[in-house]
Amino acid sequence: MTATYTFDVFSTLDGFANHKGDWGGYWGKQGPELLAHRAAAYRDPLRMVLGATTYSSNAPFLAPGTDRTRFDGWITRMFESPVTVLSSRLTEPLDWPGTTIEPGAAAEVVTRLKAESEVPLRSHGSLALNRALLDAGLVDAIEVTVFPVLSGATGVDRVFDGVGDFDLELLEARTFDGDTQVLTYRPTRHG
Repeated sequence: MTATYTFDVFSTLDGFANHKGDWGGYWGKQGPELLAHRAAAYRDPLRMVLGATTYSSNAPFLAPGTDRTRFDGWITRMFESPVTVLSSRLTEPLDWPGTTIEPGAAAEVVTRLKAESEVPLRSHGSLALNRALLDAGLVDAIEVTVFPVLSGATGVDRVFDGVGDFDLELLEARTFDGDTQVLTYRPTRHG
């Protein structure tokens, strides 16, 4: 059996994954329906696959003494999941419990993980990694959560900069809390 790989990413309507300044988490727009959806997405066993930058930006939240009760439930579940970090620069041991480092080529590592894993693979963020995996044909689903904001002045990191051309088959489209869209697509290289 081959495990599925989902690229899970948050985006502004104008396509940015991050921003400069302080708009707060989720651009201040997460509501109870979206949080319930996110909790369901992370409820069943899964393996997280992250790049070094995303791992490093999340690792401080796992330090001993960190009050994890302030996190949304899905984030706690993500932090409790086993993680594979694709990196040639990080070394073990890592602060995130259940984390292993794979220093090889991303496409080779994920191909092996898909063949060996008994649970689905999911990556939240990790833009450079997921762009490469998308181009390599290893992403089975792209789940884009589009928040009702434009960040033209403060936006950084356009989600799909640099990827090839893809046709997207819409698998699911849902609206949460009246204005946040979650769009799930199956990508196929165009042409």
